[in-house]
Amino acid sequence: MKIKSIKINSYGNLKNKEIDFENINIIYGQNESGKSTLLNFIKNILYGISKNKNGRDISDYEKYYPWEGENFSGKIKYELDNNETFEIYRDFNKRKPEIYNDKLQEVSDKFKVDKKQGVQIFSDQTGIDEETFISTAFAMQKEVNLDNNIQSNLLQKVANIAESGEDDVSYKKALTNLNSMLLSEVGTNNSKDRPINIAIENIEKYSSKLNEKEKVKENRFYIENRINELKEKIKEKSDKDIILEKIKKILDKSKIEKEKIKIKEDIIKENANKIEKLKNEKNKLDSVVNKKDSNFKEKTKIIDIILIILLIIINGLNIIFIKNKIVNVLILSLIPIYFVYIIIKIKKINHKKSGNDNENINMLDAKIEILEKSNEETKKEIEKIENGISEYVNLEKQKIIKECDYNIDNLFNDNLDLIIEENKKELNEYNLQLHKLEIEIDNINPILEEILNLEEMLEIEKENLYNLEKKAKEFSITKELLEESYVQMKNNVTPKFNQSLSENVYKILNGKYKSIVINNGIVVELEDGRYVNAENLSIGTIEQIYLSLRLSVMKELSNEKLPIMLDETFAYYDNDRLKSSLEFLSKCNNQILIFTCTNREKEILDLMNIKYNYIEM
Repeated sequence: MKIKSIKINSYGNLKNKEIDFENINIIYGQNESGKSTLLNFIKNILYGISKNKNGRDISDYEKYYPWEGENFSGKIKYELDNNETFEIYRDFNKRKPEIYNDKLQEVSDKFKVDKKQGVQIFSDQTGIDEETFISTAFAMQKEVNLDNNIQSNLLQKVANIAESGEDDVSYKKALTNLNSMLLSEVGTNNSKDRPINIAIENIEKYSSKLNEKEKVKENRFYIENRINELKEKIKEKSDKDIILEKIKKILDKSKIEKEKIKIKEDIIKENANKIEKLKNEKNKLDSVVNKKDSNFKEKTKIIDIILIILLIIINGLNIIFIKNKIVNVLILSLIPIYFVYIIIKIKKINHKKSGNDNENINMLDAKIEILEKSNEETKKEIEKIENGISEYVNLEKQKIIKECDYNIDNLFNDNLDLIIEENKKELNEYNLQLHKLEIEIDNINPILEEILNLEEMLEIEKENLYNLEKKAKEFSITKELLEESYVQMKNNVTPKFNQSLSENVYKILNGKYKSIVINNGIVVELEDGRYVNAENLSIGTIEQIYLSLRLSVMKELSNEKLPIMLDETFAYYDNDRLKSSLEFLSKCNNQILIFTCTNREKEILDLMNIKYNYIEM
């Protein structure tokens, strides 16, 4: 793979910059001229830029975002080993890039998408992720910042990459760190005051306390069950009390109506008695009237006879003694007149007497008739009330039947008040029992709350212990996988590294060292056949070994021959080492990008007559 060109619209301190690349490129510039910025641009244009700080003080997005808000974007054009050409355009404010093939067809949707960094075209094409790309194709200035420990640092990187495939990951350190993390984060059976030991102790402590309070807990369940039973009974009795009160209301209303009937029946009886008395009074009056008429008629008849006899006697005496015809005529004329008078008088008396008596009798008859009619009306009213009572009771009974699920017919009797009293008595008794149990619950609630807290704490500790045991198992599995990977690396990868590394070092150091073996350390075979530990080599030699190892790893891991980007990597090389390194790099068939602030690389390439592309920042 070779980078053909880049175009930077705005990225950090670089603006409106276009650069074409060849096989070997020297990017020259003084410090702070933008060399490292250009190197990061290449990384971010290929893999995308992250807003995540990843443990740093500032993210790449924040670091390289243009201060004046220019077009934060750019483009890279590169050619794969199979001669396919691609262009990636990125607006660094967006996650999704625009990707074009050599026919300028957009092919962005044909590559995998990462949730954090978006489309992963370069990972798909090369087979390595961003971190591996940085640890192999990149050689940053910060990685060769020499100090008193540089030799051991470089040796450690070589050992790391042989053990784990990563220059900053040591199998032994990883194993040590895992054991240390296991001890500090989990603990072991033999440790004390570690999370797992504390969890086990707490579980035992909480379990012991809960066992002591188990009787209280059992009593609590008994009380709660009894409370629930009482509440059900209270509800049952309360519901029944409501039904009984409704029935009582019905019966009370029926009693009122029956009292009305009784009153009306008493009125009927009283009227009957009055009728009986009136009839007796009438009978008596009829008897008296009849008797009076008979006596009066007898008396009048006797008087009238006497008077007539007297008149006849007087008339006879007149005829005999006086012999006065006029007197005789007068006396004789008085007799029929008297008879007429007597008849009229008798009629008047009879009429007068019979009129008063009849009027009294008629009044008695009228009273009797009124009373009899009143009784008939009252009987009808009684019948109407009785029908109303029956209809009302049946209607209300049906309503109540819908509200309850038991037979209520037996409640419509005279014992209802007793039933109500008994029901209320039972209801009061249940309420009293409930009140006592609620007081008892209130008294044990603090203990129950303590039990709940203990149970919660016990569950937390059990969950904690489960997680710790799970974590310990994960540590164990990780250590096993690490061991397996290490063994596999040593058996499969390391020999290849040894061969590739030996070949590279032999070329870079002009055959000074015949072979290099990485196996529990780095051993170098000298020209005379002796083996020496790499720790005895010079810092410059170790640096060259480290560079060779990176190239060997890159060759093994990548599907493409990646560009080698070296940022001030040769700052501490002497001229001989620089010359041999540049000669080796020029023959390795990888594109070379050398970022430097000196002309040493340019002068040596010129001296060796090696063609290169010179780019000045």
